This record gives sequence, C-alpha cells and structure tokens, in this order.
Amino acid sequence: MSGGTDHLLTALFVAVVAAVMGYPSRRSATDLDTTPRTTVTFDELSGVRFFSMHTLNYSTLLLEDDRGVLYVGARGAIFALNSSDVADGSHRTIHWEASPEKQMDCLQKGKNNKTECFNHVRFLQRLNSTHLYTCGTYAFHPLCAAIDADRFMLPSHFEEGKEKCPYDPARGYTGLIVDGGLYTATRYEFRSLPDIRRNLHQRPLKTEESPLHWLNDAEFVASVLVRESKDSPVGDDDKIYYFFTERAGEETTSFFDKSQVVRVARVARVCKSDVGGKKILQRKWTSFMKARLVCYIPYYEVLRSVCSLDAGSWASTVFYAAFTLSAQWRTMEASAVCRYSISAVQQAFEGPYMEYQDSARKWSRYDGAVPEPRPGSCITDHSRRKGYNSSQDLPNSVLDFVKLHPLMFEEVKPGGGEPLLVKKNVAYSRLAVDRVQALDGHAYDVLFMGTGDGWIHKAVVVGSGIHIVDEVQVFKDPQPVESLVISHAQRSLYVGAASGILQVPLASCTRYASCYDCVLARDPYCAWDGRACRPTATAASTGLVQDIQSGNKGCRSSSGRGFPTWKNRTVLQGDDVLLPCDQRSNLARAVWLLNGSKVPGSGQDRLRVGVDGLLVTDTLPQHSGEYRCYGEERGLRTLLAAYSLSVLPELPHSPTAALRPHAASQTDSDMKVAYVSAIVALVVLCAVLSGVLLYMSCLEKRKGKYVLGEPRPASVELQTVSANCLRKGRREEEEEEELTYPDGCLRIIPGEAPTAPTSPVKELPAVVPPLPPPPPLPAELTNGVGALPNVLRKMNGNSYMLLQQQEEPLASPLYSASFTEELSKILEKRKHTQLVEKLDESSV
Repeated sequence: MSGGTDHLLTALFVAVVAAVMGYPSRRSATDLDTTPRTTVTFDELSGVRFFSMHTLNYSTLLLEDDRGVLYVGARGAIFALNSSDVADGSHRTIHWEASPEKQMDCLQKGKNNKTECFNHVRFLQRLNSTHLYTCGTYAFHPLCAAIDADRFMLPSHFEEGKEKCPYDPARGYTGLIVDGGLYTATRYEFRSLPDIRRNLHQRPLKTEESPLHWLNDAEFVASVLVRESKDSPVGDDDKIYYFFTERAGEETTSFFDKSQVVRVARVARVCKSDVGGKKILQRKWTSFMKARLVCYIPYYEVLRSVCSLDAGSWASTVFYAAFTLSAQWRTMEASAVCRYSISAVQQAFEGPYMEYQDSARKWSRYDGAVPEPRPGSCITDHSRRKGYNSSQDLPNSVLDFVKLHPLMFEEVKPGGGEPLLVKKNVAYSRLAVDRVQALDGHAYDVLFMGTGDGWIHKAVVVGSGIHIVDEVQVFKDPQPVESLVISHAQRSLYVGAASGILQVPLASCTRYASCYDCVLARDPYCAWDGRACRPTATAASTGLVQDIQSGNKGCRSSSGRGFPTWKNRTVLQGDDVLLPCDQRSNLARAVWLLNGSKVPGSGQDRLRVGVDGLLVTDTLPQHSGEYRCYGEERGLRTLLAAYSLSVLPELPHSPTAALRPHAASQTDSDMKVAYVSAIVALVVLCAVLSGVLLYMSCLEKRKGKYVLGEPRPASVELQTVSANCLRKGRREEEEEEELTYPDGCLRIIPGEAPTAPTSPVKELPAVVPPLPPPPPLPAELTNGVGALPNVLRKMNGNSYMLLQQQEEPLASPLYSASFTEELSKILEKRKHTQLVEKLDESSV
C-alpha cells in the first residue's frame, strides 16, 4: 500500500510541476520507477576481485590503461595496483600519514580524530611523463607533492596545498591538470568562499567576490575538459566545465515554499587561455559564466555526479548527470538521470544575461546593450582581428559587464526535454559511461550507476529512454559508491568505496543461460553464438544473435538450454500443493498452462498464481494434469518449469472419505462438545470438593491435640486422616501395633517415647524458660513425602494437614522430643505400601 502511495505521489508531483512550470511531460506514470531486469546479490557475484589494506576511503582513482596500473589514493596511503588483477598482491604502497604534531593541532581545532584528523588523498593525476601530482588534506593542513612514478616514493620536499586542496575531507572538490595547469574548485580555507582556481605552472586565477559573489555556497561535483579548439572553424579556445550545486538567488520561479533556501544545479565554464584582466579583474577570470542545469522538473536539483563522453570529436560531447531531490522533499528518496549535449550548454552561454536588481533584491533578465566583444567568451579569430589577442586586451566595459553579469538567463535543458531515468527509493552517488558498438551497427551508451548503499545499476541508453540491464550488490555492507572507472583494456569496472577497491567485469554473459535470456537482457557487451551467451569482444563475429532495440528477435524456438525436466507431484484430494516457478527476470510475467489452457491468475478454481509459483488449494481430481510455467517478456515466452500433478481420491469405503467434505464443520462440533464436557467436569469436581470439606469439618469434633510447650502463644494441632476411615477395620491386620479408635481413625497421642512406658508423668516447674521448637523435619522423608509443617501432602490415599492453631492457653503437657522419631516410625511402616508414581500436591 505504501509503495502504491509513493508511486501515486511521485506521478502527481511530476504532473503538477510539469503543468505549472511548462516542462514537457510525455513520460507516463509507469515510467517513473524503472525496474532493473535482473538482481544479483553479493553472494551470487562471480569473477570479482577485491583489494583492501589497513586503511579506509579508497575514493581517488587514476587509471593508466596503457601502463596497466590503477593508482588509488586513500586515507594515509597511495597504492599502485595491477589493473588486470587488483588482488594479485603485486601492489606498491606509499605511506603518507599526517604527522602527530598536525594531528594534535587538528584536535585542538575541535575536529574529529576518527575521521577528519588524517591525511585524506583528494587529488591524484598525471603531471608529466615521469611524475604524478597528488594533494592531501593532511589533518586540515593541505600538502601537495610530485611523485616519481617509476620509483613510487614521496619526495623530500612538499608544496603548500591550501590553494589547491580543501581542508575538509568531506568538502566537495574537483580538479584537473590541463597542459601543466592545475584547475581546481572547492572551498579552500575555513572561512573562505567557494572558488574556482588555477595554479601550478600557469598564471594563477580565481573568481570574483565583489561586488557580487560569483559562487554562492557552491558544492562542486565534477569538472570536464572539452577541447573546443580542435578543428574549430572560429579559432575557439579549450574550455573547462564545472558542475556544482549552489544556493539559488531569487531567480528561481518555484511555486512551492519560497521561504526555504533553494539549491539548484549549475554548470560554469572558463577558458583555458584566460589570463585575467589588465586593470579590472586582475588575476580573476574574465571568461567565467554560469547557467542553471535542469532535469525535467524543479526540485530534482541536488547534483550528485557527472560524467562525459565523446565520439572522437568535441562536438559530439554529451554529459550525463545524476540528481536527487532537494531538501524540501526529505520524505521521498528518488533519483533522476539526464543527458545534455554540448550544443545545449553552448546555447545557454550564448543567450541573454541576467542582472541583479538591488531594489527588488532578485535576478531578472538583462535586456540592455551588450558590449563587444561578447563578455565571457573566449578569444577567437574574430576577436584577434579586432586586436584582442588575450584577455588583458579586453576593454574595461567588457570586464565591468563580466563582473556584474555572471549568470545566464537560459537554462540548460536535457535532451528530449525529459530525463532518461527516474528511479525512486534509490540515491545515485556516482556515474560512469562507456560507448559500445553493437551488432546492429549502432553505438550505445552504457551507464554504470553507483548507489548510496553499495549497488551498481548497469543501463543501456536506447533512444530517449533507458533500460536497466541488472542491479548488482558489490558490497555486502551498505556503503556509498564513491568512484567508478572503466577499463577497456581489462574490460573491467573499478569501484572505489570506504572499505576497498572492487574489480568487476563489465559484463557477466555466462549468467544468461538461454538465447531468450541473452537477447532479452539487451546487454551490448553480450551476444548468443548458438550454444552460449558470450562477450562480443571475444566471440566470433559470425552467427551471433543480439537485439538491443527491441530485445525479442533472433532466437529460434529450439535454441537455448532446452526444456526443463518434468517433475511429478502426487497429493491426496483436499491437500494444498505449491508448484514453484523461479522468474529470473524482474520484468517477466508468469503464465501457467494446465493441459494447454491458460490458468487464470485471479484465484479462480482454487488456483492462485504468485511470484513464487502456482498454489493449488483444496485439490480435486480435476486438478490433475500437466502444468507448464512460462516467463513472458516483451512478447516472448520461455518455458521455466513443467509439472505432472496427480490428485488421488480417497477410498469410497473409508468412513473418513464420506466425512471429508464436512471435515471443517465436524471439527467445529467436536470442539464445542469438548468445551461443554470440560465445563461439566469442573462442576462435578467442585461438588466433590465441597463434600470433602464438609466431611473434614465433621472430623474436627473428634480430633486429638498436641501442645508444644506451655509458654508459646499458640500450639500446633496435628491430625492424621486416613482414607481408610470410611471403611472400618480394612487395615487392622496390617497395623496391629497402632492405636485405633472404633471408627478406624489413627490418632497421634502426645507423650514420651515408648522407651519409658512406666515413668510417671511429672509436672513441669511453674516457671520454665521456653523450650526450643522440635527439630525441623527433613525436606523429603524416606518415602518421598515432603516435610509436613504447613502444607498438605498426599501419599497412597493418606493426607497429612495442618488443621488449626489455638490461641487460647492450654494446660501444660509433657514436651516430647521424640515427636519426629515417632512420626518417622509410623511413616516407615507405611512406606512399604504401594506408592503413587508422582506425588499429588493439590490442597484439599
């Protein structure tokens, strides 16, 4: 119910926003939650290699396929791994821990000594043919260093990193080395504003902060170099594009809660040859421009990851971006993936500008005059012909305009005006993209999308939509996927996370066991060769079957693994039976046939089709027959299971057979009779107990007394009631020594032991100190009866009980210390009688 409600809310949200905001909405409600075709759990993984050492945060990756090396920057260490097998043990390690002094200083600043006060390697790239360049947070004292790639060891001298690397390991950061220049974007210092800077071997530049902040609490995600100077007909310059999320100004047209701080996605660009202004914007970017990046509807505004791809020329560059819902929608978790072309980005930067109105305190479209050459543009052949050979030659009017108009009016919209993918209950954290040539001659983009809980979704872009081939759980313990790198040489995907590095095959074609399964997967890396599903990179080029567009063509009915084994099931009439049918595909629908006729799935005729199989309840003889389970997907049916069910009727002469149809009602009747019988038994028992109590009260008139000392306030009166009192003289021949009354009842007579029968009875002195109580009886007597001071014990029909305690003073009798001995003798005689197996301790 909750899932349906979320689905309805998402659809309603999309429809309302699209209608109000004017965004196209061709996507139906069923497309709002794309389902992966197959699910592979961690225990089902195969061909996976894992690398981990005694550290954390393996998030900075640099792959050099031509050298066969994967460089990994982690917390306090840098590793060089064999890219063909990251777990072969041939890795090299550089230990780069923060010094104890810096860690102590970090602690004194109030930072966390378990997460922050370490050296987190945030930057690792190739500097030149011999060296790598790396930067780390170094316990909030950033440092950078050039590493000899062959020797793979730290240099003796480190560079100050506060202009190149963030202090905080959790701060958004991106960086590139382009032609010897280091282009980075982050918040560099404790209280500094976010900035885009260039350092190293080129002229240092950064963004402007006055009178307008070009960046407003920006959180950077990625940066991409586009070589637009290559084969440019206008002599354009190379550009670096930055993708980030920042706090929006009043330019937002959101109709929701305007009082809340709204964050929006942005794309900004700078020119590689920018050297700043001569008098205005000195050591500042003169080519900085930014535009809003939208993905279908507002509020998918939090940018998580961006990757790019080109087909050999910069003009074919596309950007893929993953978004999540903004903070206003904390109760919903959803992700969207949009695709943008480089031409759409250029169109936004070539459009009208926006201007901040101080009086209205908001951004609005600028419709005034624009100076020449166009502010924010790179130096081109047209500019050079007018004498502007560098940014320092630009007129002051252009530079003043750049300072006040960094934001563009046009938004960068996704291709087709809508996202490729919308997925609820998922937060995509990282993207990587590959372009694969399929057998139909088309090139398909394959996206690898890492989630915040350790899964990888592999999807193929088909036209304006997307098909998720599978979802794979790559980490057993949930953790965000922080890095994704694709190796074409090794046909592997490298996954970086907090716990280690994982090397996963780009495709696991052997997972598809039939032609239908291989073709329906629509995996561009796989094809059917007539016997098995194989990678297209290693399989023979002839006789292969693959269908990415529709996913249902090319297989013959006899191809694949053949028919499943027939299974026999035999049950008695009236029993329930489950016929399992494992649907490997999440997109398939189970179709059952009984003797060639389709089984309805609505629970008719005691047949219920579920996700696990077919349940036949209260079987009848007519349910016998041949059952076949098919998986129906994209118009194809694949036989998954086959059963022969036999329902045996009960024998006609059996009395239970005639009663079988009424078994349920008969059971109810039996239960009612049992309840009534129990009530009657309880009533009879109460009557019997009442009679026993009345009989006991009559016996009190003839009871004997035994007083345990004169000064005691109360004396204990003990009487033995024999079950044989009801029949006189029954046991006289067995107990001749016992003193009995005419009614046959035994009395315990107070007095001394029989060792001195002729001794006269002497009265005790008038004042005698209180005598000690008799020794306690043993916890369990020799015949198994418990001690008898205050509870009833029943043994072979005889009951001993404490009758009463007298409060009135009695005449002082003789105190006999042999009470226990006398009682023990009596019990010793009785122990030879037949004992019950278990003592009944019920009270009378």
